[in-house]
Amino acid sequence: MQVTSLRSLRVSFHSIPSFNLIPNTSLQNYPLLIYHECFPQSTSATAIEAHLRSVGVVEPQWRYTMYETTHFHSTTHEVLCIASGRARVCFGGEDNPRKVEAELGKGDVIVIPAGVGHRLLQDLDGGFEMVGSYPKGKDWDMCYGREDEKAKIGGIKDLGWFENDPIYGNEGPVLDAGNRSMKM
Repeated sequence: MQVTSLRSLRVSFHSIPSFNLIPNTSLQNYPLLIYHECFPQSTSATAIEAHLRSVGVVEPQWRYTMYETTHFHSTTHEVLCIASGRARVCFGGEDNPRKVEAELGKGDVIVIPAGVGHRLLQDLDGGFEMVGSYPKGKDWDMCYGREDEKAKIGGIKDLGWFENDPIYGNEGPVLDAGNRSMKM
């Protein structure tokens, strides 16, 4: 499958400070990444899943929209590929003054580091659907920034980063993000 060339790919890197009990990017300093228009508009969810499997970094696990409640994962990073529709989403916690709100659409890819809060604000067209994927061998959990989750949050700092980019393989923005984090 053809994806946007790395030379032409527009990528947004976002560092989001912790807010209340949502650690966001503060524990590992890996940024939230958005690959804008990475997949062609004609790409189906099945084709996205096949591409992810062929690269072999993440395993597609579900197709669904995004939950409307702010949540994060403490056990793994997450890769979301927009398969249909458009939506407004919030990263970092809706009351966080340094949150990131973005309009995402078909073909976009989001790499969400463990600990980054995220939620759907509005499905703009109806039918917003993503392919949700996680690094091979990782299981995801659900955290909501509650007091009883503090022990889980502590484990985020020990999670490894991607050894290869989930879309591009042995080069790509995820690897640049890892190098940026090491220099911080």
